[in-house]
Amino acid sequence: MLISRFGWAVLTASLLAFSGELGSNAQTLKLIPIPREVSPGAVQPLTGGVQINCVAPCAAEDSVAIDDLKTWLAAQGIAVNANSGVNILVVRYGSTLARSIYADSLPQAATGDTSTIQMPDEMKPEGYAIIPDGKNLALTAATDAGIFYALQTVKQLITGYGANAVLHTAKIRDWPAMKYRGLDDDLSRGPVTTLEFEKKLIRTIAAYKVNLYSPYFEHTAEYASNPLIAPPGGGISASDAAALVAYARPYHVTIVPEQEAFGHLHNALIWEQYQTLAETPHGAVLAPGQPGSVPLIKQEFTELAAEYPGPFLHIGADETVDLGLGQTKSDVDARGLAPAYLDFMQQIVTALQPLHRKLLFWGDIAQDSPDLVKALPQSFKDSTIAIAWIYNPEPKGYARFLTPFTNAGFETWVSPSVHNFRVVYPDNNMALPNIQQFTRDGQKLGSTGQLNTIWNDDGEGLFNQDWYGILFGAAAAWQPGESSIEAFEQSYAQVFHGDMTGALNQAQLEIMAAHSVLKDQAKVGDATNNIFWLDPWSKDGQKIAAQVRPYTHDLRIHSEAALTLIAQARAAAGPNPVGATTGQTEASILYDAAKYGAASSALREPDAIDAMELGARRMDFIGLKFQLADEMAGDYSRAIAASTSTDRKTRASVSHELGDMYGVNGRLQDLRGGYTLLRDLYESAWLRSNRPYWLRNVLEQYDYATQIWLARADKLHSVQRQWADSKTLPTADELGIPPAPSPASPLAPATPQ
Repeated sequence: MLISRFGWAVLTASLLAFSGELGSNAQTLKLIPIPREVSPGAVQPLTGGVQINCVAPCAAEDSVAIDDLKTWLAAQGIAVNANSGVNILVVRYGSTLARSIYADSLPQAATGDTSTIQMPDEMKPEGYAIIPDGKNLALTAATDAGIFYALQTVKQLITGYGANAVLHTAKIRDWPAMKYRGLDDDLSRGPVTTLEFEKKLIRTIAAYKVNLYSPYFEHTAEYASNPLIAPPGGGISASDAAALVAYARPYHVTIVPEQEAFGHLHNALIWEQYQTLAETPHGAVLAPGQPGSVPLIKQEFTELAAEYPGPFLHIGADETVDLGLGQTKSDVDARGLAPAYLDFMQQIVTALQPLHRKLLFWGDIAQDSPDLVKALPQSFKDSTIAIAWIYNPEPKGYARFLTPFTNAGFETWVSPSVHNFRVVYPDNNMALPNIQQFTRDGQKLGSTGQLNTIWNDDGEGLFNQDWYGILFGAAAAWQPGESSIEAFEQSYAQVFHGDMTGALNQAQLEIMAAHSVLKDQAKVGDATNNIFWLDPWSKDGQKIAAQVRPYTHDLRIHSEAALTLIAQARAAAGPNPVGATTGQTEASILYDAAKYGAASSALREPDAIDAMELGARRMDFIGLKFQLADEMAGDYSRAIAASTSTDRKTRASVSHELGDMYGVNGRLQDLRGGYTLLRDLYESAWLRSNRPYWLRNVLEQYDYATQIWLARADKLHSVQRQWADSKTLPTADELGIPPAPSPASPLAPATPQ
């Protein structure tokens, strides 16, 4: 072992001896990503804290990584104590001691002279080795990135909080399968995150070994050369960019701005001064033939290059659906869509060459013309990286999205999605296999990167709902081959939230099951925002209601199971020492708890737990809404029938039926109260990560939906007065109430006898 080979002289007097072999109480570790090689060791209590020592000369970057670990330990109530019996030793690779650590990390630890044992080249850029020695851990890496990632793994080897915390020692050798592991974040279709949240985002993705963050811009980057484009309060300024780049650097995250340079430019092209550049009036695509199109692109990317000094710029260029429908119609009719598209792409690449950046572009348009792609000049291929994207599971695999580019000699990345778009909570039934299999196939075909994606198509997305897919994307990109979905599902709650019960893992699975009820049984697709907002008494609502009606019970049972599990996880974790895991003050915690009912517990990432709870509540409300709408239709149908009866007792039931619709516990009040509660919870969740910009657009939908049921409540109140005064009722049609569901329906109300 380490000390017996090199003796005390190697260490400073402050270091404790590493001794002993792997403990007998080794257990399966839960880690994200899973290291290439890992063998669990002894479990050591941290009641006396932990000491961290960096063997001189300790690089400044390594000290920063150690400070990051210390900050994390403090948040977990664990003292960094120079007198602790548990030591974490950090050694930069190259010294005799470091080579010894590396040698001991091999699956079969070397004995005798280890001077010839070297860390392989593929491991050096970002890889690391960890070994246990009794109560302690020693780690080594050849670079500051490797040391940083080793210490992120150490965080995950520590479970529990405060006096209950323990260190799981382990022997580990680890390095990434893919060089670039990124997240593309849509900042142009509604939510625009605050700078403070983006810093948290950087810290968090870096902890799971993601090394690239790409903010997606259609119109939300502020440009001095084109100041009209970014909306007030919703633009990312040059100072924001500089602050984020500087903050991300010690976390080994490169910021890669994505500015759409061809399509998806409606919010810029809506301005009158850009109308000549639009393929179609107020459309979304730049017209390639217009002399001002390339200069506009060059202006924007020149500013971006100055603000974001990394090796890449992302030009987008996907879904150019208007191309050939307007100004370029004659050219496209004569030559075809693909030549017109690729010619303009070459113009863009040529114009941006002076910036000396590798240009990323989406591959969805070019992939359909493999012969033309192969014929592109070598200079174009050398200057770009083609990113294949598709967001659904593909039973036949993903090779066909990549081979048009690999066969042509392009470097490629793969781009799956967390599948958060247009849904009340991400559909991880879709996201996990998409991420798993697309990344696997990309690795097989030599893709050098993965760019996982977040899309906020209808402007309602909440970033804190996306972590499940983000972390699995991080795991899949780092781990070689096909990452295990099952292992991730069993590890997520402990690793991300510190939930030792597994209840939050099961809650995620219950929400996935709720999605499956709507998609696989009701056949209405995901639990979409459209269904959440849909009026069940409208024409479309009645059609959807017929499909959903038999499954509302199952939908709600799964959603409510998730809510129960979330509550159980919070209760098991115990109370949160003020600000320990949230950074909140006591006043702000009490305010949130009083206003929104938010539970404060020692679980990590409480905002993500609250966002998951909100998703489950919204999904449950979908089922409740259709149930209550059906019940009220039945109530009124029975009221109408009873109102014409000659039986006094039967006629007396009319008031009861109307009271069920509008009364102290009326169903109309339930629907009003459901929307207003969810509105408050949504607003709170939004403001924890986003700027106020765009929020009003979503809250107006809550208010509008609430007003629908308030207006109906007013009508029903009038109906109650009419019955009291004249013992007559308007028809259901006059009130906009649809016929009661068929008695054959499992949820149809019983017909009065």
